[in-house]
Amino acid sequence: MSFLGIIKLAFISLGRNKLRSFLTALGIIIGVTSVVAMVALGQGAYFSVQDNISRMGTNLIMVIPGSTSSRGSFGPRGSANTLTPEDADAIAISCPSVAAVSPLVRNNGQAVFGNRNWSTSVLGVNESYLEVSSREIEQGRYFTLTEIRGGHKVCVIGQTVAMQLFGNMDPIGQTIRFKRIPLTVVGVLKARGETAMGGDQDDTMLLPFTVVQRRLLGITHVNMINVSARDPELMESAKEEISQLLRRRHRIRPGDDDDFFIRTQDDIAEMAGSTLAILGLLLGSVASVSLMVGGIGIMNIMLVSVTERTREIGIRMAIGAKTRDILYQFLVEAVTLSSLGGIVGIGGGIGLARLMGHFVQFEPLVSVTSIVVSFLFSGAVGIFFGLYPAWKASQLDPIEAFRFE
Repeated sequence: MSFLGIIKLAFISLGRNKLRSFLTALGIIIGVTSVVAMVALGQGAYFSVQDNISRMGTNLIMVIPGSTSSRGSFGPRGSANTLTPEDADAIAISCPSVAAVSPLVRNNGQAVFGNRNWSTSVLGVNESYLEVSSREIEQGRYFTLTEIRGGHKVCVIGQTVAMQLFGNMDPIGQTIRFKRIPLTVVGVLKARGETAMGGDQDDTMLLPFTVVQRRLLGITHVNMINVSARDPELMESAKEEISQLLRRRHRIRPGDDDDFFIRTQDDIAEMAGSTLAILGLLLGSVASVSLMVGGIGIMNIMLVSVTERTREIGIRMAIGAKTRDILYQFLVEAVTLSSLGGIVGIGGGIGLARLMGHFVQFEPLVSVTSIVVSFLFSGAVGIFFGLYPAWKASQLDPIEAFRFE
C-alpha cells in the first residue's frame, strides 16, 4: 500500500470514533496551548523589561553607595553615606568619557494642593537630570542652574501627579505643599507610562537636590549618582574613569574594596534577562508536562485501539498487508492525532496569550519560533508515544489475530 493510502486509511480509522479521537487529542491541545501561552508571556516580560531599562537614560551608568558595616554585619547596597554632590561635580569635570552627571536624592510623602492630596515620590536632581534620564518637559520649563544652587522651592511634576492634584487645571505657577514646604510648579514631564512590574514612572516630582537635601532630609550625602557616557562604546572607559576618580577622592588604598558600586544599563539588562530567561524556561517546562500527559493519553488509546482492531489487523495481513504497512498505519494515526492537536493548540495558545495581555502590564509576544517548535514537539510526542502501540500491532500473528473475538 502506498504511503498516501496509509494516511487516508488512518483518517478513516480516526473518523470512526470522532469523540474518542478528540478527547485523545485534547491532552496535546492543552499542552501546546500552555506552552505557546507561557513562552509568549515569558518573552513579552523579557522584552518589556529590556525596553524599560533602555528608557532609563542614554548610555546610563549608576554609581551606588556601598554597604554599611557594623560588628561584622553588612547592610544592603546603598545603605552607606559615601557619595556626595561634590563627587558628582568631580565626575563631570574630570572624566572625559562622561557627557552629563546628576546626583539623586529620594524622598516620599504627601503632596497637597487645596483640598486634594496625593502620596508620591520625590527626586532631588540637578540641571543635567533630563539629559541623563532621557526625559522631556511637556509643559512649562525645567530648573535653572541658579534655582538649583540657590535651593529655590520649585518643582517639576509627572503627569500622574498633575492629574491627581490639578485635574484639568493648568498646574504651571500653582503652589504645592510637600511636608509643609511650599513648592511652585514650573513644569510638567512628558508621560512615560508604567514599568513592566507595574510601577508608574509618571507618579513623581522633581526638585532641586539642594532642597531635598537641606530642607526635607537634612543630609549632606546623595542616594545615587547617575551618569551618561558620551557614547555607548565609551561605557567601559567611563566606568574605569569614575572608579579611579572616586577611589582617589575617598582615599581608598590599593587592594581595599570600593565603598561604591558602578552599574550600567547593560548590567541591569543582563541580570534581568537572566532572571526572566530562567522564569520563562520554568514556565515552559511546567507547561510541557501537560504535553507529556497528552502523549501518554495517545499511547493508552492506541494500545486500546490495537486490542479492539486485532481481528481487522489479522484480515489485513491475510490479504497481503505487510508488517511495515500495519506499523505505519498506527504510527500515522498517532502522529495525526498529535499534529492536529498541535495545530489547534497553537491557535488556542495565541488566543490565550492575547487574553493574558489584558491582565498584565506588558504585551505577551508569540514568536514564530515558539509556534514551529511547539508544532514539531507535538509531532515528536505522537511519534514517541505512538511507536510502541504501532510496533505491537505490527508484531501480531496473522492467524491468531484473524481468530481473535
